Amino acid sequence: MIRKTFFGVAAAAAMTLGSAGAMAADIPCGTAKLIVPWGAGGGTDVIFRILVDSANKHGAKPQIQVVNIGGQGGNKGAKEAVKAKPDGCTIFAIHQSAISSFLTGRVDFTWDSFEPVALMTRTPTIYGANAKVPYSNLKELAAYAKENPNEVLAGGTLGSTSHFAMLELQDAAGVEFKHISYDGTRERMTALLANNIHIGEINLAAAKKYIQTGELKALAITTEARNPEIPDMPTAKEQGYDLVIGVDRGIVLPKGASKEVIDHYIGIFRTVANDADVQKQMEAKGTSMPFMAGADYRAYFERTFEKWKQIAKNVGMYKG
Repeated sequence: MIRKTFFGVAAAAAMTLGSAGAMAADIPCGTAKLIVPWGAGGGTDVIFRILVDSANKHGAKPQIQVVNIGGQGGNKGAKEAVKAKPDGCTIFAIHQSAISSFLTGRVDFTWDSFEPVALMTRTPTIYGANAKVPYSNLKELAAYAKENPNEVLAGGTLGSTSHFAMLELQDAAGVEFKHISYDGTRERMTALLANNIHIGEINLAAAKKYIQTGELKALAITTEARNPEIPDMPTAKEQGYDLVIGVDRGIVLPKGASKEVIDHYIGIFRTVANDADVQKQMEAKGTSMPFMAGADYRAYFERTFEKWKQIAKNVGMYKG
């Protein structure tokens, strides 16, 4: 992973930016709540707790507290966040489920019902497969799927990031899978290990031991370069598939938050992104920190939305 830590003067500038934002923004609470719309102890929750601990350690004002509102594939918490006051006392932990849930008709709002603050982390997709399947990389999978249309069982949570990771692969390879829905990562992993499904999205933290023991195959990772923790795993890109994707987690505010409040939180989370200890913890989880803020983060959402919208239309899922 390429670290983007600033040293010396730059580090001081990042800290100063957070402090300046704190003085400029009028936020009427001593503690702001960060709604994490997934259960406590899950991968996304753990990542945001690391980010919040760092923010508080660096003197965030107001201090930030994680509040888990799980259920409905992230939508229960999103519904709470979207109707919150835009005063800076509520912030929201978001990833692409905010897009996929809208595209598949599960909610009637999407990313643009919030004010983008900062993209913080990316956990790349690993395309995993049961050890018994007759293919060991994406090209072999694509060839098999073309010869056996709709016979490859792909696991994911319907309408979620794990489902769209499979749809992106399907689109890139020009094949069709039969999609099987599971409630979450744990259920999908169990099904993959039992050969109830043939392929599915996995991540390094959860699947590394199974890859090392040969219980699962790792067909590709969706990073620009190979991961040094698993150097034998090829990237999708080197196999001819332009898939540099992952679960992209970030911070947004309720719609209508002022520029001062947005800038305040950009300053706080820029400091977090440059925390060497946070970077080390994320690296251990196979997660990078491609920090992106404000207008750049908004442009990221626009690009991702249009890409996923077209994929949803291609497979007849679009209900937006």
